[in-house]
Amino acid sequence: MAFVGTPIAIRTVPYSTLGCGFAFLREGEPLLNFTVLNAINTARTIGLGELFEEGAALTSELRLPTSFFGMPGHQLFGGSWSSREFVSLGQDPRIILPNVPIARQSGSWSLYWNMDQYLVTDRANPKKGWGYFARTGLADPETSLLSYFLSAGLGGSSPLTNREHDSFGIGYYFAGTSSEIGPLLAVALGSTLGDGQGVEMFYNAAVNPMLTITPDLQVISSLRENLNTALVAGLRMNLAF
Repeated sequence: MAFVGTPIAIRTVPYSTLGCGFAFLREGEPLLNFTVLNAINTARTIGLGELFEEGAALTSELRLPTSFFGMPGHQLFGGSWSSREFVSLGQDPRIILPNVPIARQSGSWSLYWNMDQYLVTDRANPKKGWGYFARTGLADPETSLLSYFLSAGLGGSSPLTNREHDSFGIGYYFAGTSSEIGPLLAVALGSTLGDGQGVEMFYNAAVNPMLTITPDLQVISSLRENLNTALVAGLRMNLAF
């Protein structure tokens, strides 16, 4: 998930909900988007009964094309904000007593920056090649499990000669846990919490125009300090008709 998108906005953007928005495109690529969402997850209902019952979430992204080194790339600036009331992370475990109220905070936010930049391109197709990418983001430490996030890596079309239909990727991420996390949340998760990090690498080999095989390796150090570092090796096959 760390390389598919930025997890820094998870607290403010519901997994599945109703909303509306708009997007501006330039030459077929997104330039600016803005959405207004119901603030709570409604994956199990149609969502109309809960529409804006607990506030609204706003998201926006500006994605600018670049041409550093004479190569195509992008700079993306985004953010999210929710008016929903959240339970404060720095919670005293004595809230189990009936006369101690649960601490809550109104609103939460996130800000993030993404970029991608080609280092090598195909002269016949400038959008085919390989390069580097990076992401970073900040979130409200009072309400978000992650207070900051970083990732970077290389990927794109295979640099190997005569393997023009292959692709590859390697990346590293670091997830900084909020310093405001209290003992209650640590008890709920079953361990003390630190920072998480991981590495993933893959090579997508095109056996023929229909079949691709992708070996994948991940090394993941969980933010839960009672879990050992995980080594995950996988193999995927995709058959396109």
